[in-house]
Amino acid sequence: MTKITPLTIDTAPEASKPVMEMATKKYSFLPNLLGNMAHAPALLKGYATLAGIFGETSFSPTEQQIVLMSNNVLNGCKYCMAAHTTIAQGAGVPNDVIEALRNNTPIADPKLEALRQFSQVINISRGNPRPNDLKAFFAAGYEESHILEIILGTALKVMSNYTNHVAETPVDDNFAANAWAT
Repeated sequence: MTKITPLTIDTAPEASKPVMEMATKKYSFLPNLLGNMAHAPALLKGYATLAGIFGETSFSPTEQQIVLMSNNVLNGCKYCMAAHTTIAQGAGVPNDVIEALRNNTPIADPKLEALRQFSQVINISRGNPRPNDLKAFFAAGYEESHILEIILGTALKVMSNYTNHVAETPVDDNFAANAWAT
């Protein structure tokens, strides 16, 4: 793989600096993922924009983390699993849900488990769920719009997971307590 060195606000291209400054204010530090993405300002801007839009979906914070962490597991992204575990804890996602996601095991709540399973189906099938997958998802209480929001979350994770793989992004100290092994 290729190792990319995370940039700082001082070393980043001018076009990346506004997103990096905003992220530093939001998180009180600059995550290494964003420092890596800063090499390509368009990727950094696209990722930040898409992350904000995903936050506007109809999914609760717990459901958002289910979509994102389900993709992280399937894509084998150690950085994002550590980061999203920390984010999920801060968002009040129940510990049993976080542990199920980290271990790729069923979630006790049937509706949330249906979301986890369908998020994985979208990833694994490359957006080609089978009729039975759709039927089970709808039976759990989800709607067509939720499928499209899962696709949005999956696209977001492709951007970050693939960047982390290529860059070999080091896990930030702020996320290290939640390190994850594939």
